[in-house]
Amino acid sequence: MRESSNPVLRNLMRGGRQKQQVGGPQAGYQQPGYPGQQGQQNFGGAGFGSGAAGMAQGMQFQQPYQTPQQPYAQQQGVRSITIDDVVQKTAMTLGVLIVFAVASYFAIGQNLALANPLLIAGAIGGLVLVMVATFARKSDNPGIVLGYAAFEGLFVGAISYVFANFMVSGVSAGALIAQAVLGTVGVFIGMLVVYKTGAIRVTPRFTRMLFAAMIGVVVLALGNLVMSLFTHGAGPLRDGGPIAIIFSLVCIGIAAFSFLIDFDQADQLIRAGAPAKAAWGVALGLTVTLVWLYVEILRLLSYFYRSN
Repeated sequence: MRESSNPVLRNLMRGGRQKQQVGGPQAGYQQPGYPGQQGQQNFGGAGFGSGAAGMAQGMQFQQPYQTPQQPYAQQQGVRSITIDDVVQKTAMTLGVLIVFAVASYFAIGQNLALANPLLIAGAIGGLVLVMVATFARKSDNPGIVLGYAAFEGLFVGAISYVFANFMVSGVSAGALIAQAVLGTVGVFIGMLVVYKTGAIRVTPRFTRMLFAAMIGVVVLALGNLVMSLFTHGAGPLRDGGPIAIIFSLVCIGIAAFSFLIDFDQADQLIRAGAPAKAAWGVALGLTVTLVWLYVEILRLLSYFYRSN
């Protein structure tokens, strides 16, 4: 079973496995469970699940009664997740994020003193809710997911205002933000096409390599942060120089490839017949990656338009 580099989606899959094993095994009767139920429906229609083909093979769970094979959601008497659920919940989550981002941006425009409070509150609030969703296994809770979107919207609006109005020259704030948004959407659609066509297969080795790269980036970013505290500068990874540009490109690449694993994990949930509420966890995981990608693209663009 492949696990996502995204802790939110990884937690969804682990939670499902533990729920399925409740009740105790009995030899002689086997039934695929959640996740692991083979199905005909996949994430995005025919051909979209090529990266997850054969995921359910060999994943067998025992139960004390011989019953027809059913998805986990049907065993619990609830509706199974569909691609429509994923699209709708993701759209709702992004909608809340955009509304709060726009409100934050214009609020700072009216009062510059709000920039730091909104940025800090949004970053901390979003981080706390992601931690709760991950470690308390509440990633399918709509309140937590939409709450994260609201906090992250405050953060995105604040950091967009700071980058677009104080750290660049020769380009309007609207043009810079529009370029970052278009770049983010373009990367998302591009990786969706890559996953659907099977151009890059999501394998255990691919997942391990991406996870290792992500850990490396986090360690470097933390080291740069510590260095910046003592040098009173942004540090070599964030000062806009050649090294900073390369580092941002690496971060953008890792975020882009993370979409492939997130798509694959969502595909597995749909194939497993997970409950419909799991779509909220998928929406949260995708939103986390989208925000990271947007901020890195915005930062990279600011290097090219930076003020002298």
